[in-house]
Amino acid sequence: MIRKLSFILIILLSVTVYSQIDRSKVPEPGPAPEIQIGDYESFTLSNGLQVFVVENHKLPRVAFSLVLHRDPVLENENAGYISITGQLLRTATKTRTKDQLDEEIDFIGASISTSPAGVFASSLSKHTEKLLDLMSDVVLNAVFKQEELDKIKKQTISGIKASQDDPNAIANNVRKALLYGKDHPYGEIETEESVNSITIELCKKYYDTFFKPNIAYLAVVGDITSGEAESLIEKYFSAWEKKDVPSFEYKNPRAPLIRKVALVNRPNSVQSVINVTYPINLKNFSEDDIKVSVLNRILGGGMSSRLFRNLREDKAFTYGAYSAFASDRLVGSFRAYCEARNSVTDSAVTEFLNEMRKIRDEKVDADELEAAKNYLIGSFARSLESPQTVASFALNIARYNLPKDYYKNYLKNVQAVTAEDLQQMAKKYIKPNNAYVLVVGKADEVADKLKPFSISGKLDYYDMFGNEYDPTKKALPEGLTAESVIEKAIVALGGKENLEKVIDKKSTLKGEIQGMSIILEIYQKAPDKYYQKFDMGMMKQETWFDGEKGKTVAMGREVPLEGDQLNEMKVEATLNLPLKLAELGITPELTSMEQVDGKDAYVINLNLPSGKYWSQYYDVNSGLLLKQVRTMDSPQGSITVTSQFSDYKEVEGVMYPHVITNSFGPQSITLTLEKIEINIGLDNSVFSVQ
Repeated sequence: MIRKLSFILIILLSVTVYSQIDRSKVPEPGPAPEIQIGDYESFTLSNGLQVFVVENHKLPRVAFSLVLHRDPVLENENAGYISITGQLLRTATKTRTKDQLDEEIDFIGASISTSPAGVFASSLSKHTEKLLDLMSDVVLNAVFKQEELDKIKKQTISGIKASQDDPNAIANNVRKALLYGKDHPYGEIETEESVNSITIELCKKYYDTFFKPNIAYLAVVGDITSGEAESLIEKYFSAWEKKDVPSFEYKNPRAPLIRKVALVNRPNSVQSVINVTYPINLKNFSEDDIKVSVLNRILGGGMSSRLFRNLREDKAFTYGAYSAFASDRLVGSFRAYCEARNSVTDSAVTEFLNEMRKIRDEKVDADELEAAKNYLIGSFARSLESPQTVASFALNIARYNLPKDYYKNYLKNVQAVTAEDLQQMAKKYIKPNNAYVLVVGKADEVADKLKPFSISGKLDYYDMFGNEYDPTKKALPEGLTAESVIEKAIVALGGKENLEKVIDKKSTLKGEIQGMSIILEIYQKAPDKYYQKFDMGMMKQETWFDGEKGKTVAMGREVPLEGDQLNEMKVEATLNLPLKLAELGITPELTSMEQVDGKDAYVINLNLPSGKYWSQYYDVNSGLLLKQVRTMDSPQGSITVTSQFSDYKEVEGVMYPHVITNSFGPQSITLTLEKIEINIGLDNSVFSVQ
């Protein structure tokens, strides 16, 4: 009975309160919540190393985060060496090999990671002294070995090759070049050539120049007292010798005077990567920085933002549309971005510009403003659950000379932001008429529709590394045909007579990915029989095609080849494909001349009977195939597979590529042809589909 009476009382009180509220008025915002930020202790070693200690005894763990505060460094033709130096730090010291380091770190269940701007280490607190012994050895006594550099360079180049087929990576490259220029450290792009040029001497010079205690900050977080930390850090880091560190100044990049359109032609793209972007003068932790974070939350900072609701929910142009302001002590940036189908690329750009103009011209309403502020306040409050956050606050206050109460006043400053503030910020930082409209997509389908967005009416074309080029200067020679390009390729391979002598062949290729060895065996027999065995240790896959039927077996599961997969297998299985195009109903089409790794190449689209096509790139000078791009169906959807061919060598009168690099999404595998056997009398049973 008491529970029933209480329930009735609650209802009556609710009705009474509700009747007294004027719902036509927006409620006044309440005061910013009071949040207690944890304390920290700090001290400075005689060599200049500044240390900040945040005690947290809830868990028996401790973490050390060392950060260098230096100016960005221009790497020029050796772009990538600073990043590689950061990786090399973890490979050896004067007293420990890489294996010894790994063993000792693993033995205490710790982790140590390095970067060009610092070192992070963590472990159980009972191993704190051992952890500092290892960490200080890495920081003070790093040794760089050529064999480790060679490994990292190889991995880096593999990543660069994989990124060449990633439209978002391409967009990021070109965006950096547009916003900052290649004479600015933020605009530099790693290439295969720049990574190959990196030497041990360059890496040592960076380490010797910048890894100095007088520009370093060390955050200590966890189950340790300030006194314990000071004693141990003095023991392990006092021998670190200070030294003057150079500083640098760079020309401040500016937004374009008029809106420009930059296009990267990616012929196989079925959708475009779109960026509306430009540099801005927005400094870290400035008064504007907080206001702009509120502004961005409304414009494109999440799934409730204007851009997301417009381009995804209302127009269905994309899965997601966003914006981002990046503040920086040198130069910041703005971008609004999404991926959209080719057919609506221009419409998506229109909506980006419309939303940018709208938020400049009209004040945001009270509900939007409060929702944005509440989100940022909630995010900030949740971040305080981690003691690492308090440590990062201490580092930022020291590195950027912030007021001591900057973070204690953060919520109050967010809550104080008004609609008038946001309109002022929008007029200051949102520049729809002074932006780069950067699109990575299929030029044939989007170029003409993008021209109206360029105030000059001109499109600027860029390659994947941010180099501008004039597509008209690569005009195809008059009278050149797809057939003549393929005929030259046949001659370059050894001629029709030698190709027709090849009745069967077995190829063995080897490579590795993520440290795992790969063996690929391919058997082919004229006209179109095919067997492939892929072996990567625990993962194995076999494919059979007997000229009519096909199947794949992987992880004990058998899948028959059907539909387009079966039709494309017939093409892939055909020996001496350039001689058989007409028989297979394939129509070659000469589309353009582009560059592949610095070489001019004719682009031929092989139009298959299924309606799909493969793009092939033939060296203008040698006639040999340099690259092939095709779209394949997979359980995860369509994927683009790029194969690059190099190191051609003659085998029994025919030229075969001995290095093949396959890229698909973020993955890249380089295979080396270890052995090729010609006309060995392969029996039909090899290709039998049971």
